[in-house]
Parts: sequence; structure tokens; C-alpha cells
Amino acid sequence: MVKKNLKLNSSKADQMWDDLSSFHKEIDLAMKEQYNRSLPFNEEFSDRWIRAKTLGFGEGTSIYDNSYVYGNAIVGKNCWIGPMTILDGSGGLEIGDGCTISAGVQIYSHDNVMQTLSGGSEEISRSNTSIGDNVYFGPNSLVTKGVTIGNNCLIGAFALVKSDIPDNSIVVGAPCRIIGEVTFEDERPILKYFNK
Repeated sequence: MVKKNLKLNSSKADQMWDDLSSFHKEIDLAMKEQYNRSLPFNEEFSDRWIRAKTLGFGEGTSIYDNSYVYGNAIVGKNCWIGPMTILDGSGGLEIGDGCTISAGVQIYSHDNVMQTLSGGSEEISRSNTSIGDNVYFGPNSLVTKGVTIGNNCLIGAFALVKSDIPDNSIVVGAPCRIIGEVTFEDERPILKYFNK
């Protein structure tokens, strides 16, 4: 426990620590009972929907407290932005409605490769990144600057997206490749893979 490593020098501080620890335990148990989950302490006190609204994101969108947002990130309605994600809008980022951005996903609109390699004489490179509606990003996928991803796409876990992806694509790999398409029957999505 952190308390043992801190040199708290007052009984008031000790009491506050004990009260806070008890409160955390109570909230953690309530979260487990109600939602069958246990979250980090900071996540128990942050409202993901209020944070999204404060950032100007669309109605019904939520974003975890430990997600990083830089620059001008525009996010549509009813998106779920998971924990430990990065949304880099420093070069412009637009994300449509109904997207899922799973844990660990990183979406960039800049890189500083040439700036670093040139010892700082080159500028940071920035380019708008655009994501369509109803795009699912698997955990730990990464999108580089300047990429456009169409509507109704499935981006597989750990995919590296370095080029544009057309509507209704299923992509996997690093760098990613298209391995299938999303079709619809009576508005229900069907995943069709090219090779099984």
C-alpha cells in the first residue's frame, strides 16, 4: 500500500487516508455488484459522458478519464472511447458517429519523425485524419496521420493503418490489409471474409 511508503506526519492526514481508502473500497464493491467491474480509483470519480460533452463530442459519446486528447479532435454521436487511448487532433481529426475505439487504440494526425532525424531543423508533419461512421477499432490498433477510413469498417486488433481504407472493409495486420467486407442483410451487418 502506498501509505506505508509515504511519511504522513499527522493524525489528520492518517485519518483522511483511512477514510479515502474505505470510500474507495465501498465504491469498488458497489461497481462490482452493479456493473460487474472494478475500475481504477480515478475512473470511479469521473463521468465519461460529461468528459465527452466538455470536449465538445457528440451526444451519447463517452471517453475514459485516462484517454489522451490533443488538438482539434471532433467526435460524433454515440461513440465509445475506451481506456488508454490516444486521439491526436493536432493536425485535425474527425471521427464519425457510432464508432468504438477499443482499449489502447492510438489515432494520430501528426508525426515528428523528420523533425527528430534532422535534429530539429525540419517541422513536425501534420495531416488531417478522418474516420467515417460505425467504425470498430480492435484493441491496440494504430492509425497514422493523414489516413481516411470509410464507413462501416472493422479494424482488427493490433492493426497498423498507414493508408486509406474504403467503406465496408475488414482489415488486419501490420501494415494492415483488407481481408473481407461488411455487407448488410435487412440492415444487419454480415462479415464476409475473402479467404477462410
